[in-house]
Amino acid sequence: MKHTVTTSLLALACCTAHSQAQAQTSASAIQIYGVADAGLVAERGNGASTTKVSSGVASGSRLGFKGTEDLGNGLSAGFVLESGVYIDTGASGQGGLTFGRQSYVSLSSSTLGTVSAGRQYSPYYKVLRDVADPFGDGLAGQAANLMVPNARMDNAVVYATPTLAGWSANVAYSAGEVAADSTRKRSLSGAVSYSAGPVAVSLAHHRREDALAATHARNSMLAARYTLGAYQLHAAYAANRGMGTVGGSILSTVGGVTLAGSGAVAAGPVGAPGAASRDLLVGLCATFGPHSFAGSVVQHADRSAADKDARQYGVAYLYALSKRTDVYTAYARIRNTNGAAFTVGNASEDGKGHSAINIGLRHLL
Repeated sequence: MKHTVTTSLLALACCTAHSQAQAQTSASAIQIYGVADAGLVAERGNGASTTKVSSGVASGSRLGFKGTEDLGNGLSAGFVLESGVYIDTGASGQGGLTFGRQSYVSLSSSTLGTVSAGRQYSPYYKVLRDVADPFGDGLAGQAANLMVPNARMDNAVVYATPTLAGWSANVAYSAGEVAADSTRKRSLSGAVSYSAGPVAVSLAHHRREDALAATHARNSMLAARYTLGAYQLHAAYAANRGMGTVGGSILSTVGGVTLAGSGAVAAGPVGAPGAASRDLLVGLCATFGPHSFAGSVVQHADRSAADKDARQYGVAYLYALSKRTDVYTAYARIRNTNGAAFTVGNASEDGKGHSAINIGLRHLL
């Protein structure tokens, strides 16, 4: 759908409660919000052809709590606790973490910006989701099937500047918390953005240190979005070294042994030294009344001698039944070459086949 449906829709609250904080005269606001999303996913290819019911296809299903308190003089305090849920089975998402999607506390100033601490989305990921990807990091056509998402950072301190003449910036530091070596497992991420009228442009960088060896992964991305009436044009270029995470999985080579980790946790290992790739994305989305369309092509170019390139084609159609409910269908296919093994996933799964069809329903709680 239009960007406000595919991304901003996720942050809308359906239940708001107002309370008075103890020993405070300023008002507090507590919001309970969520997304319930389920659909049919048909995967084909790679010997993994299957049809299943999945949770969180267009947007990860969740239940969240967030609140703010006005402290006066332009200051406010806030928090977010957000839990991922697989509504097809009732299990917790993000490896079973209680609040695995987000959990942080923040202090904001109307003139100085916002500082937050906890488990949070990286500035790099927000650029990929909000500016680069017409699918908003969901459905079969999501850019993260081929591009490095760098989604969440544990133990993170994030500073976001106020917006001045259309310019803003975000920087984040994630402590690795490894005894005797503060550089292990740490992550650094940042983005500089400009948004005015129909134009949005962002430059983002992310670096992550390996947990075991003296190596790291780094990703740089330039992304742009241009709104022209009912249409939004998307484009992005990313340069990757050490590879990092792709499609939610992480691979690392240490002492000739390949290790695997979970892309949901920032502390996982990173890519082999010297590995490099380039990504190019072009996309379009359009909205006409309740009808929305999205499409993109993503090219992944392996810069190693193996030349394991891949190209993804994705399309989607969404129909808004109301401001809180939509139905969707999407299709994506990846053409892998020279032994590349990229798969088509969605907002909650990495996927197993090189093509997938989605049909589902998304509702705001």
